[in-house]
Amino acid sequence: MERKRGFEIVKGFEKKSINLPKRSTQHSAGYDVEAAETCIIPAFKRGDKPTLVKTGIKAYMQEDEVLILANRSSNPGKKGLILANSIGVVDSDYYGNPDNDGHIMFAFYNVKNEDITIEKGERIGQAIFQKYLITDNDCADGVRNGGFGSTN
Repeated sequence: MERKRGFEIVKGFEKKSINLPKRSTQHSAGYDVEAAETCIIPAFKRGDKPTLVKTGIKAYMQEDEVLILANRSSNPGKKGLILANSIGVVDSDYYGNPDNDGHIMFAFYNVKNEDITIEKGERIGQAIFQKYLITDNDCADGVRNGGFGSTN
């Protein structure tokens, strides 16, 4: 069977009991993603950088696909967690990169007045595979040579 798209455990997390993302229902667009480790997301202070929550997973996909990371709909109201970049974009060439093997992380801000703890195995977001289109005059010729945020 030809591999088209899917999830794998990222290097260094093989023995940490990571669950691969799965859909909850037949018509769910998103795969539920869990935190790989317990972590604390501090209450937001102006100038803070977002907290990167590790998932312990990477995703492979076709060259004309992207993995969109979305927040859980309950996170803002219940936990005060918002994604720093509104959505995450995981490009197909992020998979297996030399910096971090394509490790997927969610960048969260906590807008509550108290620190929030995310427990290992807790669902933190959703991952949605999508096709994308390019323009007629597209001339992208760069090659990824790093991991998270490496394309500036």
